[in-house]
Amino acid sequence: MIKISKEREKKCRHRVSTEDLLSTYYYLIMARQKTIILSLGGSLIVPQGKIAVNFLKNFRKLVIKLLKQGYKIVIITGGGGVNRQYNKGAQKIAKIKDLDLDWLGISITKVNAELVRTIFSQYAYKKVLSNPNYPINQVPNQLIIASGWKPGCSSDKDAVLWAKNLKAETIINMSDINYVYDKDPGKYADAKPLKQVSWKDFLKIVGTKWSPRTSAPFGPPASKLAYKLKLKVIVLNGKKLKNLENCLKGKNFQGTVIS
Repeated sequence: MIKISKEREKKCRHRVSTEDLLSTYYYLIMARQKTIILSLGGSLIVPQGKIAVNFLKNFRKLVIKLLKQGYKIVIITGGGGVNRQYNKGAQKIAKIKDLDLDWLGISITKVNAELVRTIFSQYAYKKVLSNPNYPINQVPNQLIIASGWKPGCSSDKDAVLWAKNLKAETIINMSDINYVYDKDPGKYADAKPLKQVSWKDFLKIVGTKWSPRTSAPFGPPASKLAYKLKLKVIVLNGKKLKNLENCLKGKNFQGTVIS
């Protein structure tokens, strides 16, 4: 057995950064459970009203690669900017109840989910699932494409419910931002990016109330449930697929860990 002096051991410890330790920790969690829950923002699927063909091509390649490595994957699609356009348009025409705006948004998530299921038709379950409590033993495929389910929340909450169903411990929220900020960077120039934040502090940032007009890194109802279930959510920029892969492999990645 090789003996290492205490001084040398101390130096070695200092070389391992906190980020390295965190990355390894989350990799071990996901590697152990072999289940990946991806909340795919609608703005990544259809940014500015146009289907992101190149992004979806590369995303498809990465997902297939992960499937071949034995992962079970659930992709829950959001509504994104298209949902907000429909939302605003409807409200300019007539006075619309929040409940109806929610159903409108859910319909957009279903269209996005059908698009994603179509490009994965060789690998994915035969239909888009909306109910996150669907009996998982009835799904023979490794890949599930899911949409929004019920009013009163964003599709982020559906991702949390899917995590609960599959007993997953971590959700990766693929958004169009690099980090969660301590306040809205669109309004405050001094907003600071957060690499780690507790659920208590995150809820102070996004609030606890839901509205179809809510735009948050992770919706309030979803956040409250994830906090209750003691889940971890990683928010990262989904357009940076190499960064996503680094996260899954336990390498350093750019993003925010909420726990």
